[in-house]
Amino acid sequence: MRGVWWRRAASQVGRSVAVWAVSTVTMLVLAGILPDFRLRSADGDSATDIAVTAAFGAGAFGVLSAVVWPLLVRLLLLVPALVLGLLVFFLNGALLLLALSLNPAERGAAAPETAVVVAAVMSAVASATGAALAVRDDDAYRRRLYRLSDRRRGSGPPCPPSPGTVFLQLDGVGHDTLLDAVGEGLMPTVARWLAPGPGGHPSHRLTPWRTDWSSQTGASQLGILHGSNHDVPAFRWYEKDTREVVVCNRPTSAAELQRRAVVHAGHEGLLAVDGASRGNLFGGGADQQALVLSIATRRRSRENRSRDGYFAYFSDPANAVRTALSFLAEVGREIGQSTRARLRKQRPRVSRGGLYPLVRAFATVVERDVVVAAVTGDMLAGRTAVYADLVAYDEVAHHSGPASRDARKVLERLDRCLALIENVAEHAPRPYRIVVLSDHGQSPGETFRSRYGLTLGDLVRAGCGLPVPRRAERTRSGAEARAAVRAALRIPVQEGPERPRTGRREEPIVLASGNLGLVSFPDVPHRMSKEEIDARHPALLPTLANHPGIGFLLVRSERHGGVVLGAYGAEIPLADLDHDPGPLAAFGPGAADAVRRTHSFPHAADIMVNSFHDPADGEVLAFEEQIGSHGGLGGAQGKPFLLSPLTLSAPVEDGAELVGAERVHRVLRRWLRESNGPQVPLETGEEERAA
Repeated sequence: MRGVWWRRAASQVGRSVAVWAVSTVTMLVLAGILPDFRLRSADGDSATDIAVTAAFGAGAFGVLSAVVWPLLVRLLLLVPALVLGLLVFFLNGALLLLALSLNPAERGAAAPETAVVVAAVMSAVASATGAALAVRDDDAYRRRLYRLSDRRRGSGPPCPPSPGTVFLQLDGVGHDTLLDAVGEGLMPTVARWLAPGPGGHPSHRLTPWRTDWSSQTGASQLGILHGSNHDVPAFRWYEKDTREVVVCNRPTSAAELQRRAVVHAGHEGLLAVDGASRGNLFGGGADQQALVLSIATRRRSRENRSRDGYFAYFSDPANAVRTALSFLAEVGREIGQSTRARLRKQRPRVSRGGLYPLVRAFATVVERDVVVAAVTGDMLAGRTAVYADLVAYDEVAHHSGPASRDARKVLERLDRCLALIENVAEHAPRPYRIVVLSDHGQSPGETFRSRYGLTLGDLVRAGCGLPVPRRAERTRSGAEARAAVRAALRIPVQEGPERPRTGRREEPIVLASGNLGLVSFPDVPHRMSKEEIDARHPALLPTLANHPGIGFLLVRSERHGGVVLGAYGAEIPLADLDHDPGPLAAFGPGAADAVRRTHSFPHAADIMVNSFHDPADGEVLAFEEQIGSHGGLGGAQGKPFLLSPLTLSAPVEDGAELVGAERVHRVLRRWLRESNGPQVPLETGEEERAA
């Protein structure tokens, strides 16, 4: 043991000396290139004196980065995470100036703006050198990843020999999109998992599953993590009993939805036993939560750790510099791509100006890097179950299109994340099974507004006989990354859910969730029936049902309980949809069951509106400003995937279809039982099949 200890110490000293030497050379090179950076006194010095000055400066800068930087970050806990990312350059430059000032010979000086550049380059070089030297040393590699994630278990109990499980959610990546990316060579890691191995069998199996009517992250992830997405009819909806609008990506709404799901399911969630939740809308019952929206409220407490992951990640200055540089590069990439699309007059196209370049860079760089670092730390800490969401593809596909070149580039980067996590698993203290899944896909198509020149709200107002504004207002976007950005920027969040502003009592509230629209009349305390709507606004339902951009409507009926309305007077009772799907025929199998389930929700809207869908090309018409959308029925949005190791039991038997997020939750929980023994709550095979 003594010999092993000395070898480790010698290896660590050798790496430190090597990093110091490379940093010294880097400083000498920069001093020769940059005019405002010098390592000699005003009278001139010998080459030896200059080298000593560089070595002293590099050493002092390294020590300050290792000791002072983490303390500095902790002192800036009140600074927004994104602002901290931009301050990285200036803070690093300040540390370099301090390091130069510590030289007792008073040699070395730099202009403030030059110090920022020198510090950034030196941090990047030191980080790359340390990583290259440590990669051949398992212990050093593990320690480095521990530092980046700041998630060590400490002196806790040793890890059990049973395997842990990592669930990685690729937000918005549909089953067919994944297969296309594998076929084009964009995702070699996934391709390797699906290709036959040495024994003639692949290591993973790919299983499609079908979402509920509300094909969006709020409903899917709530069902997957907590086992219940009951009464989640859309991404946003109006609740008449509370007179409030619930929005899945609002922290207060997410917390309330999580509370309801726990009550309805009767348990805390998938991650209740030694679990970690990273980058999700909901916690899943995990003890360890970071970047979780349901706890990202305005008031902070010891239990509120939603933003700790940012500071754990940025506590390494080299890591922070690399992410900040990538952030700026991604902003420039988005500006260039959107400009090219505008000059080429590509169609369909939506506006990508304003703050969107920053939102995209946050989703594709900052959120990705922080979540991956947190997951690697959880694995090295030996946690039993980890669930993480990577939202990069979903955010880009909303504005560039699901099959665009921009979105395909994001898939390449996500595959590299999978490769990194697979590599980390080899150094973890217990074996890990990596499960990759998605919460929904995305369907392409024009926006409803761009094709017809008016929004769904305008069409509803026209059907109600209300004036329609000449300039149609833009609808809000349902992209999940925006809420994460608001939480990172610490923009205050209301303690209560959003309250809509209404004018006259007849004016309806119209909300959009992708290609799913919801119309509610706030002055009527109950869900209105078709008969009541016709009595108040005789032209409304025919106007909507016969519009070419509308696929079908769902309304309550006093005679039939519920009916689906379509063009040319189609009116199909819900009980008759199996043998007469009517307007649902274009939406494929399972549409009738999805519609009937949503009809049973207490907070279903007075009128549920699904856009037109073309089965030939899979296109839908989003009621939001998105050319890649999800939220309703139609196309690839309702067909996500589940990629699981063959060591786990098959998700379904005898070719049965996997339907609904709640069913996916039961499959994932079964896999945790297979790996780690009984979980809470217990569920027998008979009960699972009955459910």
